Amino acid sequence: MSFKKIFVALDDSELSHRVFSQALELALIDRAQVMLFNCVIVNSVAETAVPIPVDLGMNVELMNQAYQAQRLRLETEEKQASGLLKNYCDAAAKQGLQVEFDCKMDGDPGHSICESAQNWGADLIVLGRRGRTGFAEAFLGSVSNYVVHHASCSVLVIQEVKAEK
Repeated sequence: MSFKKIFVALDDSELSHRVFSQALELALIDRAQVMLFNCVIVNSVAETAVPIPVDLGMNVELMNQAYQAQRLRLETEEKQASGLLKNYCDAAAKQGLQVEFDCKMDGDPGHSICESAQNWGADLIVLGRRGRTGFAEAFLGSVSNYVVHHASCSVLVIQEVKAEK
């Protein structure tokens, strides 16, 4: 099976280095185009909060400072993610691959990955799985599980290697 457009979901983790290496190896085999992707997770509560009138005892200045701090944090995270993707992009381009990158700010990384991959026309998504199970997966969710069940193309999930006990 050959792939012509490989969409690679990355973050700043050790697992992402393995995900990138695997995706690069596949892309080199078929000289595939590569899209490197990162989703900065937005705290949806802060983004959709309704302003509370001062009559209820809320300090408007403190609320404004909190929103500004959140905005600055998101801008910093987006710059860091773009820098990370640029570094990966440069490494792939040195191998002679046609590569580009994209960084989105979204509250749901699984949905963002599936939508962006479909819009780009990917025929393979490569991403990592940290191996959460049980309550951790139920409460924190599983991006890889969502992508496997909702992607419009094939999905390769790279499992995080657990240390031996």
